[in-house]
Amino acid sequence: MLRTHRTSDLGRLRDGQRVRIAGWVSSVRDQGSISFLILRDGWGEVQVTAKRGESPEGLLELLRRVPEHSSVVVRGIVRRDPRAPGGLEVVPSRISVVSRARKQPPFSVYGGSLPSIDKRLDIRAVDLRRAKARAIFRVRHAALQAIRRFLDSRGLMEVQTPKIIATATEGGADLFPVLYFDREAFLAQSPQLYKEQLTMAFDGVFEIGPIFRAEPSRTLRHLSEAISVDVEMAFADYGDVMKLLEEMIVRVSRELSRRAREEFAVLGREPELPSRPFPRLTYERCLSMLRDAGVEKEFGDDLSTEDLKELGRMIGGYYFITDWPTKLKPFYIKPKSRRPELSESFDLMHGDLELSSGGTRIHRRSALVRRLREKGLKPRDFEYHLRVFDYGMPPHAGFGMGLDRFVMVLTGQENIREVVAYPRDIRRLTP
Repeated sequence: MLRTHRTSDLGRLRDGQRVRIAGWVSSVRDQGSISFLILRDGWGEVQVTAKRGESPEGLLELLRRVPEHSSVVVRGIVRRDPRAPGGLEVVPSRISVVSRARKQPPFSVYGGSLPSIDKRLDIRAVDLRRAKARAIFRVRHAALQAIRRFLDSRGLMEVQTPKIIATATEGGADLFPVLYFDREAFLAQSPQLYKEQLTMAFDGVFEIGPIFRAEPSRTLRHLSEAISVDVEMAFADYGDVMKLLEEMIVRVSRELSRRAREEFAVLGREPELPSRPFPRLTYERCLSMLRDAGVEKEFGDDLSTEDLKELGRMIGGYYFITDWPTKLKPFYIKPKSRRPELSESFDLMHGDLELSSGGTRIHRRSALVRRLREKGLKPRDFEYHLRVFDYGMPPHAGFGMGLDRFVMVLTGQENIREVVAYPRDIRRLTP
C-alpha cells in the first residue's frame, strides 16, 4: 500500500500511531536542525516535521532537495502539537519521492496573484491544486450528490440518452456535426425528445449529462459543452415542474450549507439559503417593469442581456419568468389554450443569469406537426419521435437546468470556466 491514511483521517488517530501518507509537497521550510514539509492530498494537508537526532540520517538533507509539487510517500508516527497546523504533525521515519517535479508552475497555487484563467487552463491539473479551486469542485460534487438524492426521493428514475443523434433537437444551426460511419450525425443539444418518450414507460425521469451547443460566441457564461440536469414528468404541467425545481434548489442549497461549510469558508462566502415560493413574473409583467425603467420593448421581443441585468437589479435572487411568447420557445412547448400567442413556459433566473428553462410539452401529434412547420422544420425529419405519439403519449412537462451555472451561483463565480474542470469553447479544445 502506498498509503494507509488520508490527511483527513489523522485527527482521529492516537499519538504514536504509525501511518503511511501520500500527497504532493506544497512547501518546505529548512531551519537548520529542523525541517518542515507541508504535504497535501485530496482531503487536506498535514505538517511533516523532521528533527536532527530524531529523524533518520539523511532525511533532513532529502527535504532540503525535494522540489515543491513533487509527489511523496511519508512513513512515520502521528504526534499532537498545538504549534502545528491543525494541532498535529507527522514525525517521519522514511520519505520516498515517488515523482519529482521537474518544473515549477508559472504562478503560485498556494497564494499570491493569479494569471488569467486561460493561462491557468493550460496546466489545469496543477491549477486545481489551489485551495479555492478545490473548494469549488468539492461544492460541485456535493451539489451533484444532493440533486440526485432529491430527484430519487421524488420517485424519478435516472436515465441515459444518446449523445449522437440524427436530427437537431431544437432546430437551428448551433450543432456539431460528426461523421457517423457513412452519414452525417450531430452531437445532442439536449436529451429533450428522448426524455419525453421515456415518460411513456417510466412516468418520471431525469438525466445528468453533457449537452453540446456550437455557439460561435465566447462569454463568461457560455460553453460549447455543458452539463445539464434534465427532468421530465408525465401527467404534469409547467406549474408542477416549477414547484419541483424550486424545491430542488432550496433543498440542495440547505444541504450544502451543512455539508460544505469548510468549502464555503475557503471561498469566503456564506451559502445562499433561498426560500420558496420563488417570485413568478410573467413575460408581459417583465416588459411592463422594463418600460417603467425606461427600456422600450415590444411584445414578442426576446429579453437581451441588458434587459435581464435590469430585471436582475430590480428583483435579485431566484425568480421565474413565465408565459413567454410561443414564437420564442422551441416547437415542443405547449401554447396556452386561451392565448395561443403565449406558451406554458418558464425560465428560472438568478439575478440576470438564466439557470433553467422548461414548460408543458405538446402531447398530441397533430399539434406537434403544426408547430414543427411553424418553426420551419420538416416533420419527416422527426418521424422517429412523432411515431410514438400514436401510442398514447401522456401529458407531460419538464425542464433542463445548467449544472455549471448553478455551481457559479453557489460558489459566487463570475466566469463559468472556473467551475468546469476542462472547459470547451470556441477557442479551446485542449487540455
